[in-house]
Parts: sequence; C-alpha cells; structure tokens
Amino acid sequence: MAGIKRRVPMHSPRCFLSRADIFSKPGLLPWCARKPPGWSQLFLGSACKGNFTHVIAKKCQRGQKSQKKPSHLGPLDGSWQERLADVVTPLWRLSYEEQLKPVIDGYRNKSTFSVNRGPDGNPKTVGYYLGTWRDGNIICVRSNQLKNMPEKHNQVAQYYEVFLRQSPLEPCLLFHEGGYWRELTVRTNSQGHTMAIITFHPQKLTQEELCVQKETVKEFFTKGPGAVCDLTSLYFQESTMTRCSHQQSPYQLLFGEPHIFEDLLGLKIRISPDAFFQINTSGAEMLYQTVGELSGVNSNTILLDICCGTGVIGLSLAQYTSQVLGIELVEQAVEDARWTAAFNGITNCEFHTGRAEKILPQLLKSKEDGQLIVAVVNPARAGLHHRVIQAIRNCRAIRTLVFVSCKPQGETTRNVVELCCPPNSAKKLLGEPFVLRQAVPVDLFPHTPHCELVLLFTR
Repeated sequence: MAGIKRRVPMHSPRCFLSRADIFSKPGLLPWCARKPPGWSQLFLGSACKGNFTHVIAKKCQRGQKSQKKPSHLGPLDGSWQERLADVVTPLWRLSYEEQLKPVIDGYRNKSTFSVNRGPDGNPKTVGYYLGTWRDGNIICVRSNQLKNMPEKHNQVAQYYEVFLRQSPLEPCLLFHEGGYWRELTVRTNSQGHTMAIITFHPQKLTQEELCVQKETVKEFFTKGPGAVCDLTSLYFQESTMTRCSHQQSPYQLLFGEPHIFEDLLGLKIRISPDAFFQINTSGAEMLYQTVGELSGVNSNTILLDICCGTGVIGLSLAQYTSQVLGIELVEQAVEDARWTAAFNGITNCEFHTGRAEKILPQLLKSKEDGQLIVAVVNPARAGLHHRVIQAIRNCRAIRTLVFVSCKPQGETTRNVVELCCPPNSAKKLLGEPFVLRQAVPVDLFPHTPHCELVLLFTR
C-alpha cells in the first residue's frame, strides 16, 4: 500500500442532516448545558432535570461498564455532561494531533495529515455527529465552525419538545415497550431551508385517530408556537418497524415543498426525505473530490457508481468520463439523481433502481465491449454483497476500484480480502486480484476515532 493521508475539509462546513431520537418523556435532543473545557460545542438541552438526567447518566455508566476506561477519558466522578461527552465523542479532551493517533494506530501505517487551523488556533474540523441509542451515542455534536445550520436544528427540536409535552400520546422510548412519537429528523441546506420528518409508531390507533395526530402536529408547526421554525416541509411517517423505507411506509407530506436542494461541486442537487446525503456539504465536497482524484477517470472510461445515493459522485465526474452508470436501492434517491442530471444538463448518466447484487452482473454483461470501467462503491456499514464482489472481480474491464467506507472494520474487511485474495473457484472469484494502492481518511466526525475512508484498488 503506497500510504495513508488524512484529509481535513478546508472550508467552513455546512451541517446538512441531523436526527433527534426521542428516548425519554421529559426531554429529547438536542439539549443545552455548560460547555466542557476545550469542547467545540455540545447541545445537552434545556430540559435536563428530573429522571431525564438520571436516564442519561445511567446510559453513560452502562456504556463504560463493559470495557476498560481509556486513558484519555476524564474522571468517572465528573459531571454527567462530561461523562456523556466521553461516551459519544471520546476524544474531545485531546488536542487534534492527539485525536489523530487512534487513526494512525488503527491503520498501522505511517501517515501524513494536513490540519487547517482557524484564527483561534483550533483545527477546522467538520461534523454534526449523532449515533444511536444502542451504541450509547445519544447527543448532537458540532465543531466550533458550525454556526447557522445547527441552530436551526436546535430550534426545531426544542419546539418539537414543546409539542410532545402537550401531546396526550407518550414518546416511544424503546420500540417494543410502547409509545408513539419515535423520531425527529431535521434536514437543512446552505440556504437555510428546513425539512422536518416525524417518525410515528401507530400502535393500535385507527386511521381516524392517526389523522387527528397528523393534523395536530401540522397545526402546531404552521399556526401554533412551532410556526417560528419556518419549515420548508414537514413529513410524517407511520413506522411499524424500527426503520422503514419509503416503499415500506410512505413519507406523507403534511405541508410544504416535497424536496429541498443543495449546491455542491457546481451542481444543484435535489434531496428527498428518504434519500441519503452526507451531513456536511463542505466535507462531502472534499470526500467526492478525493474520489475523483483517485479514480483517474477520462473520456475513454465508463464510471460505474455502485450504491450511488442521489448520484452526486457520478454526476460530479460525468464531464470527465464517457458514461456514468449508477445503481441505488432507494427509489427516491434514484429519482433525485435523474432530476439532478436533467436540471444540470447532464446527458451521459443512467441510474438503475434495485439491489446491486441483482443489477450489477447483468449491467456488466451489457457493457463488455472492451471499454475500461472505473468502479466506485460507497456502501452502507454492512458493506457489499458477496455477489457484487464476484461481479467486480470477474469483470476484466474494471481495472480501477475506489471503495468509500464509513466503517472500515467488519464487513468492509471481508470485502477487501475478497477483492485482493488469489483466484478462488469455490467462491467464484475468478478474476485477477486487486491491489490496495492508497488509503485516504477524510475527517467528517471530529472528536471521535471515526472517519470516512477512501481506498484505491488497481490491477
């Protein structure tokens, strides 16, 4: 492997997506509290009282109990805000150079890093990070460079909390333990347009009772106290599972515009409620520029964009390649990609809806005309399906592969092994193996050891 470089976005970041998980009746995300020493910015809310604080502290203790406390964490008897910060963003007490050490140790290679510092001497990291209740990551975090957009998220969440307190229906703390109001997702763009998505567990409510709840929350955000949030759109989803797609349970537009738009790499991007989009626009720009640099596409190559989401990677590189072929599971995201291509006058892109393991083999067969293919994959944390790896390995036209991973461990490791192992007829991996040439971590999650990792493979 040639080497590892870590990239830090150089522009002032724009927060795009945050999710507020409702896990206790007295309060929800985000909250406000004192800023721990050296902390970039931490929302710990205006409702920290009663059993709510007890729940948070208990969760932190539970998360630290099963493992030895790392040396960089603060004292166990610190404030609950600091203990919570230790759970969610465990590196917040360290300088940025010290935060990089776990990444270096994790990749076990000599690395070079460029750090862009602001006037105060602090690095301009990017991030608006929120994990899951299961993993103990239960707060929103932003860097001190994030200004306007997180405040909008904070405002919507606070007014949603006001709504919940006056609602006769209980919030849903754990999915299988009852409750109705489950989750609030807030999406904003660089112009301040705001989309809010409320996920609701209908339990045994009738359609008439559901209509009452939808009308009540709509009234609150259009004519009631929540009107100050000035939402661009408000969606409502009846979710009978822990997570539902638009196909499984359609997003219902209660009022406003069906989409919001973002400007990225010279393109106007349309974004639907079910479509994935990176949470920081400037961070996403650096990530996609890195992909473009490593891909080496030219007018003689086809760009194959697997797990393409709203198609931004392929669309941003379309002018440099002969054709872009995108594959994405989420139908709304594919519709967004097609709209974006048409709006921006891009005519050499095709986007296909469905599972990559089903679409990719047939798509590659139709392109076996000797033209070189550059493949870009950007899968979810579960990694690529084995049949996708098979199709890539067995296609001689694919000489370059760029793999973007938000979780290099686990399934991604299996993917890398299968891409690089000798031919194996038992696993139907017959093509020439790839060689890992370069790895570029792009820092999107400050104060944590996590990053987006861009891997370059050639053969």
